[in-house]
Amino acid sequence: MSVPTPKVRIYETYRPCPPERPEARRYLVVRDSLNITFYMRRPHSEVRHAVAHALEVYLQAVGQQKLTCYATRSGDWQDLDDAGWAFIREYLLQPEGANILLREHATVVPGHAFVHLGVGADTPSDGLFPDEASAVSFWLPTEYLEERGPGWLRELALELGARLPFNSGHAGLFLQSSFDPMTHAEVRAACLAYPGLDLLNVDEVASNIGTRVKGAHWLTFLGQPVLGELGGATGLRSRLHSPDTTLQDLGADRVVVTLGQWPEAGDQEPERTLAPHRELARVLEPWLYRERTPWTGFTEDDMRRWERRLLD
Repeated sequence: MSVPTPKVRIYETYRPCPPERPEARRYLVVRDSLNITFYMRRPHSEVRHAVAHALEVYLQAVGQQKLTCYATRSGDWQDLDDAGWAFIREYLLQPEGANILLREHATVVPGHAFVHLGVGADTPSDGLFPDEASAVSFWLPTEYLEERGPGWLRELALELGARLPFNSGHAGLFLQSSFDPMTHAEVRAACLAYPGLDLLNVDEVASNIGTRVKGAHWLTFLGQPVLGELGGATGLRSRLHSPDTTLQDLGADRVVVTLGQWPEAGDQEPERTLAPHRELARVLEPWLYRERTPWTGFTEDDMRRWERRLLD
């Protein structure tokens, strides 16, 4: 039985100055989406081949034509034609580091997207961002759940992470944006209404997460050192009692915890919903990642409520 996914679609109207384009245009800037992300406390030189493999897995699953443009270092957008793909694949395999953003659309919320942030030094930075980690992130529209079902999404997430030496990772429901999503009052309202619908600024999180865990999601991937501090797969399994929770040992000191058959957004009374999420969040509480500063549009109290939505 399917679980309804809330449709969060936020539009903005732009009115360019005449005479070039006098008509107003309405753009989709925030939407409900699916996200799969892995964090690796390793330099790009150690993860580049695994990330390149994961990108090919993603493209085989959704179709290479779903990504049409990439961001240059200057912030401009270039077409992902044959030459563009050749450049991206070569750049991804360079050992010095990488910062890659591929999207379905440049001017509206992309739907499909790939992000890789590869730490450039031989060891993660101990300067401005001492807890910096490499990260790889994949975005898909929520329509995939309706068309292919949660089993397809789970298998895709497992295949994407199969070769990645991740410390942690997650897959589930997120809000996707073509800009900083926290600037909209509607985003704040959606966050408070749906505790299972998360937000993600991959750049910010990767710069500070280290070996911590982003949160309790539909799929929560755990590696070292957190899994070891929990007593390994056996120790973690002994702490999880919800009948809707399953734990799969992935080998190489890694596991994935699945919270129910379908990703769930919850509702405005979280104490009555998302019981498996709340149980896992409490188990992981000592290792949970916290934002360094409140998001734009969120007060300190909003931020506290949001980050503790599955704990209190």
